[in-house]
Amino acid sequence: MRILVRNGTVVTPSGTAVADVLIEGERIAEVAPHLQAEADRTFDATGRLVIPGGIDVHTHLDMPYGAFTTSDDFESGTVAAAFGGTTTIVDFAVQDHGASLHHAVETWKAKARGRAAVDYGFHVIITDLTGAGEREMDELVADGVTSFKLFTAYPGRLMVDDAAIFRALLRCASNGGTVMVHAENGGVIEVLQQRALAAGRTEALQHALTRPARAEAEAAHRAIALAELAGAPVYIVHVSAAETVEEIVAARRRALAVHGETCPQYLFLTERSYRDDGVRFVMSPPLRDEPAQERLWSALAAGDLEAVSTDHCPFTLADKHAHSDFTRTPGGAPGIEDRMSLLFDGGVAGRRFSLERFVELTSAGPARLFGLWPRKGALAPGSDADIVVWNAERERTISAKTHHMRVDYNLYEGRVVKGVAELVLSRGRPVVEAGAFVGRAGAGEFLRRAAR
Repeated sequence: MRILVRNGTVVTPSGTAVADVLIEGERIAEVAPHLQAEADRTFDATGRLVIPGGIDVHTHLDMPYGAFTTSDDFESGTVAAAFGGTTTIVDFAVQDHGASLHHAVETWKAKARGRAAVDYGFHVIITDLTGAGEREMDELVADGVTSFKLFTAYPGRLMVDDAAIFRALLRCASNGGTVMVHAENGGVIEVLQQRALAAGRTEALQHALTRPARAEAEAAHRAIALAELAGAPVYIVHVSAAETVEEIVAARRRALAVHGETCPQYLFLTERSYRDDGVRFVMSPPLRDEPAQERLWSALAAGDLEAVSTDHCPFTLADKHAHSDFTRTPGGAPGIEDRMSLLFDGGVAGRRFSLERFVELTSAGPARLFGLWPRKGALAPGSDADIVVWNAERERTISAKTHHMRVDYNLYEGRVVKGVAELVLSRGRPVVEAGAFVGRAGAGEFLRRAAR
């Protein structure tokens, strides 16, 4: 099928221009003003922005978490992503203790196959880097799974020691992969949590109080030092604290390959949320204060943070309220559908950064960092036709009553945002059109990503 998107303002990281976009099959064929081309379907984008489909490189779909499982599977989660203008996700395949890394990837491929409505890739969460694990890292990088996440938090579950992180970094220095780090000092947090419980303090606010910003920054500092020793890049996930931003800035000033992302919850919500049905806001790292928010915004504008992802990890209210003890509340929150509108509203409409920076943070930057560029994240001949026609003036009210995520609350309930995806194409096929899902579960493809 040939599709022509006509008269839109095409936005790329390098600039904007009114142009037409011609799609042939799954790829972009031409981008130029006033194209004279026959097409099977033509979409008039006059007065609209035409942007690359969003790329969310931090999601947790159909993920077991103790007795719970995240409420969005690969069908509901990717449909919701598409409604928000996201056409590619990179999810996390979790290694079971004692199992192989390959087993984790195959398990998650089975979860996604036949269900994902948009394209997807995987990182691997390493919980046990022993035996053949390092060799498996090489094999997975060669197979297009090029990034590995390790935790400095959650002792006894996900946390690994510095030696494991260092070994993973050394391996990625040679195989071209990337190590991602969840940076919080798990030992410190455990001590603070036990002290809170011993004092009878079990409410959700304690989740934030026992995970202080300095514990995040210390772990980020340590991860950066290990990466420097290994001669490898490192990517710090879900940065929430101003102190962590300063660690990243200092490293980048020394020309180290240190990258970082933040998430909408850290840009729009604060620790005050824990005082009103706070369990729904239990996530790690926790929400911070307003000065931390402003530091994150300035870091996004300056390029010190290079991506905005969601850490979409949804649990129902019943799951969230299953225990009165904050240490047993499943951590995580929904957001896959609202990322693009929130960031456009707060960043572009809020005059914190440009349209071009918006595209860089939501699409092109993640594509470059995780081996998808220029297949994804670009509006150029030969790139996948992942295209969003975006109404920059249209407003919508975020609500659990109207969202498409399979969860019975929304962190941003009642918030009015400016910026809505009106048409979403995934590899040249409409998936969202005129407010309706017109795609197909299972149409999404597994993405083999390139090493550095």
